[in-house]
Amino acid sequence: MIEKGAALPVKRQCEILQLSRSSVYYRPVPISPKELERMRLIDEIHLARPYWGSRNIRNELWAKGYRIGRGQVRRLMCKMGIMALYVKPRLSIPNISHRKYPYLLRGVVIDRPNQAWAADITYIPMAKGFCYLVAIMDWASRMVLAWRLSNTLDSVFCIDALQEAIDRYGCPEIFNTDQGCQFTAEAFTDVLRANNIAISMDGKGRWQDNVFIERLWRSVKYEDVYLRAYGNASELRTGLNKYFKFYNEQRWHHYFDKKTPAMVYFNLPYRQAAA
Repeated sequence: MIEKGAALPVKRQCEILQLSRSSVYYRPVPISPKELERMRLIDEIHLARPYWGSRNIRNELWAKGYRIGRGQVRRLMCKMGIMALYVKPRLSIPNISHRKYPYLLRGVVIDRPNQAWAADITYIPMAKGFCYLVAIMDWASRMVLAWRLSNTLDSVFCIDALQEAIDRYGCPEIFNTDQGCQFTAEAFTDVLRANNIAISMDGKGRWQDNVFIERLWRSVKYEDVYLRAYGNASELRTGLNKYFKFYNEQRWHHYFDKKTPAMVYFNLPYRQAAA
């Protein structure tokens, strides 16, 4: 938009476009290896103790020999999109201008595929940088129906994952999320309404509804991401594609009497899936 070296000075170009000159000359500073290391440690501590806030995470980092203040821990947690998991009025970071929807799963027995889906976002560390991962899960079978990676916390990658899940598996009766701004955005809820899907959002006291996907994040990270130490987003995408295929089709789930999520979702007999 701004052309440096043109006949019209940069100052005048900025005045015409009503832009700050500082934004033209700004060059983004990459995250330092030291900060990436601390973000990874915070993520590991959060997975092990999701009910810990910035104070306890700071204390754990101090015990590990890292001199870091609570303010920096809080800042990094915000950048990673994570917060302590416990009963409180705000379970996520909502946008006050977005419409909130009622919680529809109270007292409902979820016992069949496509009865209810859930979605959540997590932080994924890499050797250089990080990504955000969104996954859409069928609640009854724990099968991961679709997922996407992004380097920003916007709604676009969430919408892409939702549309893929609908295209491949049809529509659920209910779609449940937290009140994060990615899921309350009109662009996201419009897709649900257009497909006549009932929109459900966690409210006060419903922190436990995230447990299923929290367990998924723990499996993804400890069984794949932390072991592989992916170098970039391309490697991460390839690795996660393999892992989610394994998770859905080969990883036995103790809750379903040693059946895989795919076996439960498609109602396959044990011998057929094993073959």
